Amino acid sequence: MVDFARLDRALLEAMAAAGGEVMKCRRVLARGGDTVMSEALGRAPDAVEWSHYPAGDVYDPLSHAQYFYHLHPAGQRPPGEHGHFHAFLRPRGMPPGARPLIMPELAIADSPAAPPAPQPNQGADNDEFSHLAAIAMDAAGEPVRLFTTNRWVTGETWYAAADVAAMLDRFVIDLARPSRPLNRWITALFALFRPQLIELVHARDQAVMSFRRRRRGKVHVLEDRRLEVTSSVDIDVDDQIRRVALALKQVA
Repeated sequence: MVDFARLDRALLEAMAAAGGEVMKCRRVLARGGDTVMSEALGRAPDAVEWSHYPAGDVYDPLSHAQYFYHLHPAGQRPPGEHGHFHAFLRPRGMPPGARPLIMPELAIADSPAAPPAPQPNQGADNDEFSHLAAIAMDAAGEPVRLFTTNRWVTGETWYAAADVAAMLDRFVIDLARPSRPLNRWITALFALFRPQLIELVHARDQAVMSFRRRRRGKVHVLEDRRLEVTSSVDIDVDDQIRRVALALKQVA
């Protein structure tokens, strides 16, 4: 649980600004009867399970951040979830010193289920992407949960939690297409929930190492289908904004 009273003013102010941006994007889209989810789906009447939306993913060649939305078959979704965004960062956008984690289980995935779409003219040095987090959405188009996954889910290259935490503020999608409000919303959501995301990536590593210890190294934990979601937290945008505002009033 995030202790808002322990967050410094600079971080709280950045979160408050991000909250304002999230609300602005929500209002702009609502005027046309849209949500960030409908923007991602392109108003597709029948979204195809496992397909990436928007087609080809959204990739910012300056920040090297990338995301897509997809949905699982109905019987494989948590209660109340329509689908989720997966967010990534490619190596050229990572902070200096970020390196794949070397384990007896190789860091590079064998057979990813839903990797992000390859990007043109990137080169092999930009392929070892990190999955930052996923954002679960309800049928009304509101985010309800943040979660992380085991490596096999997205086919990512595995970076230690400290490196992934340092990548979070580099997730910026500053593009007009396919939807400026959607791109601004997902960028701002990462800033609004940054403390929870930092906790999530550390909880991810703890879950993976605990799973590995219990099996005494007899299983390639990063490829083990029995471990899919590695950490999760329910979220509420309006409540987060209220808590940030209250903390700002109390901070010195």
